[in-house]
Amino acid sequence: MVINGRLKDLRKLMKDRGITAYIVITSDPHQSEYVADHYKGRVWISGFTGSAGTVVITENEAILWTDGRYFIQAEKELQGSEYKMFKIGIPGYPSYIEWLMENLKDGDSIGFDGKVFSQSQVENLENEFLKKNIKFIDEYDLVGELWKDRPPIPMRGAFIHELKYTGKSTKDKIEEVRKEMEKDNADYFLLGSLDDIAWLYNIRGRDVECNPVVISYALVSKDGAYLFVNKEKINGETEDFLKDNGVEVRGYEEIIDYLKSIDKNSKVFVDKERINRWVYKAIPEGCKIINKTNITTNLKAVKNPTEIENQKNAYIKDGVALVRFFNWLDKNIGKTSITEMSAQEKLLRFRQEQEGFIEPSFGTISAYKANAAMAHYSASENSNSEIKPEGFYLVDSGGQYLDGTTDITRTVAVGPITDEEKRDFTLTLKGHINLASARFLYGTTGHSLDILARYPLWEEGIDYKHGTGHGVGYLLNVHEGPHRIASVPNNVVLEEGMVVSIEPGVYKEGSHGIRIENIVVVEEDIKTDSGQFMRFEVLSFVPIDLDAVDINLLTEKEKSWLNNYHKEVYEKLSPYLNDEEKTWLKEETRSI
Repeated sequence: MVINGRLKDLRKLMKDRGITAYIVITSDPHQSEYVADHYKGRVWISGFTGSAGTVVITENEAILWTDGRYFIQAEKELQGSEYKMFKIGIPGYPSYIEWLMENLKDGDSIGFDGKVFSQSQVENLENEFLKKNIKFIDEYDLVGELWKDRPPIPMRGAFIHELKYTGKSTKDKIEEVRKEMEKDNADYFLLGSLDDIAWLYNIRGRDVECNPVVISYALVSKDGAYLFVNKEKINGETEDFLKDNGVEVRGYEEIIDYLKSIDKNSKVFVDKERINRWVYKAIPEGCKIINKTNITTNLKAVKNPTEIENQKNAYIKDGVALVRFFNWLDKNIGKTSITEMSAQEKLLRFRQEQEGFIEPSFGTISAYKANAAMAHYSASENSNSEIKPEGFYLVDSGGQYLDGTTDITRTVAVGPITDEEKRDFTLTLKGHINLASARFLYGTTGHSLDILARYPLWEEGIDYKHGTGHGVGYLLNVHEGPHRIASVPNNVVLEEGMVVSIEPGVYKEGSHGIRIENIVVVEEDIKTDSGQFMRFEVLSFVPIDLDAVDINLLTEKEKSWLNNYHKEVYEKLSPYLNDEEKTWLKEETRSI
């Protein structure tokens, strides 16, 4: 097998460099969740194509760690190779660090590429191995040395995200950052995360598929602001725009020499989780490090009124595209051959018809029947199922528009479904409604609210192995922190203007998968003697399949929520539809 041959070649390089264990992670020099093809070394060396995973290779072992979204997928993709899969978060499986601790002895060495490991990851490794005499070798990209047909680093040009979309100028954002720097008496604010840089400087790019960012670094001082980027990506108009807003453009790798030149008594604000080891090591040793979440991460998480209004507009357009898609699916299922991939392409074409559409916001999950049990399934030529007039079809998709980023999941019955499938769908809907309609006291975190979506499922002994909600960027990454709704502890308060998903689900291997996802924005609700209460305003408007609902399992309050939601769906979308589409939508949004 090709993968085993690659492992053999890698082990030879490891032996030549004196490396006992080599780690390959899913990352790029900017700690991005989704990476350009050039940085998909973990995919190349393992054959596992999921978006999250860590590989450890030793002389006799090859192990992949991944999470619950990918257990089924990874098991299939690793078949025929010598890789073992270790399940993150499942009892009986050590973490990759625990495994290394147990299997390495004094005098051994751990190798990795310091350009894609964050400083925080390296420090965690160093702290864990304090009691062992383990050497760390961080200068070798061994996978890159073997990968002969490696895709080049993307070179597409950056573009300006105009003020009518951003609602705040680059100059104003930089001043906001400087005010936050003053609170910590910081001299410099160092940025490596691409979404933060794009937001701060009001530029966007096409360097990472589905993520409109520009591969770059940024540095803000008390009196200067710099963008370190391949200058071929910055045309005259963009450079003038940046210059007018007080930003100087320099070469991408000039970040290293610039950092080395700063005063060794400087105070540098940097998020060690989002800056790579290579760049961090360029900071002079005498500098005081202020290690906190990036200032920009917290600022961009709270959308301003212009961003929220634009985002609402993007969701109307997205809703129109999805209604046209589901109407088309409904009319053609069983009459013509429709596969997961052809359906996915059809949906893309409907989105492409919308004004301001740029590209999908992530790889579409188009999954029929058992394939949907893989929460992050991706249809391929090898797995491309035909969608027949029976069972469930799940599509999780989104778009990047000039006026916002969208993400939505709908599961629809494309024909007869079983009683179990109908029950599971209804339980998922109950969880969704329970959270979407919640009133909560200001100061609440997403961690505290997660149980609301899971409770109807837990009552039946069902759970899902992913978070309930993630923040959503604004013409940026579809997954955005620092807030989230998840069982994993998180101390970030849900602030007015934060945009987040609500997406409970049910996944039964070999049978079906169900997820219902809407995007909501946090807003103020009533204020009482107990304090300020908050609520969610729904941004997504696409019908929820009533044919898949067991109405007997819904309370009157849940029926009322669903009827009111569907009334709003029709009111918001029907003005943009033709008569035939309106008729279809009227039936899909009928009262129950």
